Amino acid sequence: MTDTRRRRMPRPVREQQIIDAAIRVFAKRGYHAASVDEIAELAGISKPMVYLYLDSKEGLFLACLRREAERLVAALRAAAGPAHPPELRLRAGLLAFFTFVTEHRDSWVVLHRQASELSPAIAAELRRTRQAVMTEVSGLVRTGGPESSGPACPDDEADFVTYTLVGAADSLTDWMTLHPDEPPERITLRLMNMVWVGMRNVLDGEVWETPAEEPQGRPARQGVLARSPARRVQEGDDH
Repeated sequence: MTDTRRRRMPRPVREQQIIDAAIRVFAKRGYHAASVDEIAELAGISKPMVYLYLDSKEGLFLACLRREAERLVAALRAAAGPAHPPELRLRAGLLAFFTFVTEHRDSWVVLHRQASELSPAIAAELRRTRQAVMTEVSGLVRTGGPESSGPACPDDEADFVTYTLVGAADSLTDWMTLHPDEPPERITLRLMNMVWVGMRNVLDGEVWETPAEEPQGRPARQGVLARSPARRVQEGDDH
């Protein structure tokens, strides 16, 4: 390809081409070891053009982070879809996440493993990204509207559940690296079996309570299941 034809490529298209190349190099080398020369060569352009389009190595990494974060958030948002029962919304969100990680492994390496260790500007962008993801997940654990069926996750529990789910999903991406043949659908099913059965019971008002202490020398009793105070009041109102 000639220099003339390169210059004629629309700027947005060229930027995406550079970002594609940069993600591959950043994921392979890490931020500090990655060179703009290698990124330029992989993108098929000159090093000065990389700086012309994206200003600096840090600016290039930020562009990678923003684009891949937007893709992930868009996938989670699409998973929410129309009003569905809470468990189907949650399953759709988890499947979208694990599918993204599987199909965009280099992107996840950049987002998950590298960004938090870099400059203040990159760390700030990562915080914005995480907050955007948390917002989408928070929406998934609530009902989708008046047409949704099933119990709703109360506002005072939604934040806790959101952090729990995001933390579990983040950790499982490391497990996925050790089990590359495990498909996203299977990972989603296994996590749903771990979290939804318990969530469903809690939403129905069933909670685990710490057993009373036994006299010394006597084996401790198992925890007990009980109806939550809020659910007991609600059920009393219903009757």
